[in-house]
Amino acid sequence: MAKIITLAHQKGGVGKSTLAINLALTFQDQLSVALVDTDLQGSLYHLREDFPELTIVGSDQFKDIQQLAFDLIIVDTPPYLSNRLPEMFRHSDLILVPTKAGFFDVMAIRSTLALIQEAQAKAGIVLNMVKPRSGLTNDISELLENMGSPLLKSRVHDRVSIARSSITGGILKGGDPKAKAELMALAEEIVEMIAN
Repeated sequence: MAKIITLAHQKGGVGKSTLAINLALTFQDQLSVALVDTDLQGSLYHLREDFPELTIVGSDQFKDIQQLAFDLIIVDTPPYLSNRLPEMFRHSDLILVPTKAGFFDVMAIRSTLALIQEAQAKAGIVLNMVKPRSGLTNDISELLENMGSPLLKSRVHDRVSIARSSITGGILKGGDPKAKAELMALAEEIVEMIAN
């Protein structure tokens, strides 16, 4: 049975889709991976021809996702809370909650975390699109550490190479070693969380 990683945050613009496609590309060297776009705007689904080596499907039904025959399924969710999320959370092996280090991002994350806690699902928060040398990041980290879901050690910084990765074939194919290192560290931490 496939392991399912769901990326969720009710706020848009936190980098869920970019992170989802790059994680799928990272894991596909070792596993058979499907990337499922459950967002009605279908941003990832429309990229399927640009990434022929990666299976990208659209779905609005969780039962369809569970029937996919892959080792790993990464699910990208819409930037709002829907009535499908609780079921998706219950059947996920890990819910990854990417967030920017901003006050309004932290305020918005509370509803997502409440749904995760209701579903009694394993989750982790990852700081994404982190601005360099910002004291705010440490302040936000302290707030996030007290929200009931673990804050991952890995951080993904705000880099042009990451923002462009959906049109350049992914972070791993790019020439930014720092971005690659951050993505690999995040992938390793995710594997550890799923294994425990």
